[in-house]
Amino acid sequence: MQDKVMKFTETIGIDVSKHTIDAYIHTAKKHKCFKNNNSDFTKMIKWVKDNTGFPLSEHLYAFEHTGLYSFALSVFFTEKDISYLLIPGLELKRSLGIARGKDDMIDAKAIALYAYRRRDEIKPYKLPSKHLLEIRRLLSLRDKLVKQRAGFKATNKEIKDHLSKKDNATYFKVHENMITHLSKEIADVEKQLRSIINNDMKLNELFKLITSIKGVGEQTALFMIAYTNAFTMFDNARKFASYAGIAPFPYKSGISVHGRTKVNQFANKKFKSLLSNCATSALNCNAEIRLYYERRIREGKDKMSTINILRNKILGRIFAVVQRGTPYVDTFAYAA
Repeated sequence: MQDKVMKFTETIGIDVSKHTIDAYIHTAKKHKCFKNNNSDFTKMIKWVKDNTGFPLSEHLYAFEHTGLYSFALSVFFTEKDISYLLIPGLELKRSLGIARGKDDMIDAKAIALYAYRRRDEIKPYKLPSKHLLEIRRLLSLRDKLVKQRAGFKATNKEIKDHLSKKDNATYFKVHENMITHLSKEIADVEKQLRSIINNDMKLNELFKLITSIKGVGEQTALFMIAYTNAFTMFDNARKFASYAGIAPFPYKSGISVHGRTKVNQFANKKFKSLLSNCATSALNCNAEIRLYYERRIREGKDKMSTINILRNKILGRIFAVVQRGTPYVDTFAYAA
């Protein structure tokens, strides 16, 4: 079912800071600063109404995704059923071009202009469910804990090579205790993630479908579910591949420039890394994928371009099982 087409006549750009927000009405060319709390969000809505002749249903608020600082504003707009656009920082930065210095009012004005130019093609943002938001926070926390543990493991390996454990007992003990403690915390986070999935029927079904694909693990499944808003943000695998930076694009111009097809570096590096891990895992556990890879290498094909094809194959399968609603079937295993 297609989303209802909405007509926006007025756009309001908001530059979000830790304690304040700067709002700018595009058509009225009005600017005002408010506090970053619910009370002042209400004052901002009234101020916008008083300074524009358009009904609230034709207002589109736009602001950059700044994590915790913009979260309260997103919740407020969602609860009040007010249309808003949450813009990824990289997308906004690239659209605004070269900028010098930092001015909140100028930034709010630029955001309002960006939204106004795209108002006919924009779909208002929808805040993920409570469970999806919790999964995102826990995945972010897990990543931080894993990086910290990796740092202690690396240091521990180095000191073992160069220091005597007998003469540096406390130094060794602290590192080993930190590794043990962080491992326990990571396990607790993973347990909580599984609990959320198990207690949500829809998310649990998606999780089972995705992990039915050989090479796709729990972390990839969780990230895919959380950052596609349970597969409601992307229509197909190709669009997500572009977002993840694994979609190949031609590089040519006229008759003189003919570079090889390559991926864009402006992308979500986390998903690119996860899909690379899936491709590597599939090489070890999926005979079809392994044979395909070996054949291309024998033919002299580039190794990294082949890995990228495998990333896209796996991503295509993920979207296929979700859209079909049935687990992946390894037909190659039944081939004679």
